[in-house]
Amino acid sequence: MTDLSKAEPSAAPVGAQSGPQSGADKLYFAAWRWHFYAGLYVVPFLLILAITGFFMMLLTTYLPEYGDRLYVAPQAQALSLADQSAAAIAAVEGGASVGDLRLPYNDSTPTMMTVSGPDTPVVVALNPYTGEVLRQTPEGHTWNIFFETIHGSLMIGKTGDILLEIAAGLGLVLIATGLYLSWPRKDGWRAALIPNLAAKGRAWWKSLHLVVGVWTSVILALFLITGMAWASIWGEKWVQAWSTFPAEKWDNVPLSDTTHASMNHDGDKSVPWALEQTPMPESGSFTGVQVLPEGAPVTLDSVAQIGRAIGIEGRFRITAPTDETGVWTLGQNSMSYDGQSPTIDRTVHIDQFTGKILADVRFADYALAGRAMAVGIALHEGQVGLWNFVLNAVVLALIVFTCISGIVMWWKRRPAGTLRLAAPPRPAELPLWKGAAAITIVLSVVFPLVGAVLVGVLLLDILILQNIPNLKRALS
Repeated sequence: MTDLSKAEPSAAPVGAQSGPQSGADKLYFAAWRWHFYAGLYVVPFLLILAITGFFMMLLTTYLPEYGDRLYVAPQAQALSLADQSAAAIAAVEGGASVGDLRLPYNDSTPTMMTVSGPDTPVVVALNPYTGEVLRQTPEGHTWNIFFETIHGSLMIGKTGDILLEIAAGLGLVLIATGLYLSWPRKDGWRAALIPNLAAKGRAWWKSLHLVVGVWTSVILALFLITGMAWASIWGEKWVQAWSTFPAEKWDNVPLSDTTHASMNHDGDKSVPWALEQTPMPESGSFTGVQVLPEGAPVTLDSVAQIGRAIGIEGRFRITAPTDETGVWTLGQNSMSYDGQSPTIDRTVHIDQFTGKILADVRFADYALAGRAMAVGIALHEGQVGLWNFVLNAVVLALIVFTCISGIVMWWKRRPAGTLRLAAPPRPAELPLWKGAAAITIVLSVVFPLVGAVLVGVLLLDILILQNIPNLKRALS
């Protein structure tokens, strides 16, 4: 956010303040110090997330690499899904079966199928009228997956996921302290909302950093919170665990030990966030709602007919059962890029033997957090129309600028010829410390990992850094 101070820190020795300070001054410099140290950690991650996030948004929304948006000349009649599946399997060397199928967006786009075989599954884009294979891509072998692996885990697995969750949480600290520092004191709101382009040198960078930070703060906070929904601690163990759809709402349906999360893979989210931790239903009972005529065979085509009969329009996914207790699953959601509306979520499970609907979950059935995340994630990914894509792209560019401008300001302020960090001064006494402690406790409860980091940094500063002069000077 902002690096603006009421008194230019470089006018006094770094790490100390000359002259008496009011309580407001002390709180200001304390907030600035937190802002600085949070930025040291967060800025590299924000740059990575902004750059990879833009390419992911572009590749999933307008340039899908599997061929989802390839043009197909409409014809009077499409082949049956069984014939389309046979054509896709025959086209893939060693192809054995179709694991899932995505119906076309409309009459001029291809059917998408994932064909399993002896090696890596292959995603096939198929002309639904002729059975011609338009594109074959090994599943996961795309630029989008490459960027997603960086975006989600820095390509180092669980460790990267935790580092990114810490960065997202400290990013919220960065926003909060930045807004406090940006709050108009002498110059009014104009200085916080309109940059002073006539300024020179560091003052020019400070003005732009402040204004851009203020304007992008709300959207950046939404980016961070919705991104943390996928994190392994705050998202999976905390928010998602308390907000998942209750399977008890399915009347007398046998449940599996497998959860819906088993259906999601990197870059391929076939079931929504709110359902990931909910157990899957099982086939083999006499429960459910009959849609097909009694005794009708349960096939790929008849399952698709069920989807249309219950009102699912446009593109949706059909996932076949994988064992004797598995179910057919129909899924439509914005996370699978099935449509622009974030409220289209619908997941339907069908008994593989009877064709009866065992469960039908819609957006309106989610808990409040589940609905919020469905909308938030769609907005995060730029799925809600061209305006959403353009807005996200602009905000991502401004986030990159804010990070770079913060680095430039630090470079211009730091003592030349030294290895010191030139951190903002640490007040000798901090007023309102009880309020700061309360905020830390709240953060620890809401964001456990971030709270633990803040407590750890405070203890490190008080117990170690302040008692080792050379280290204290180097980090000041």
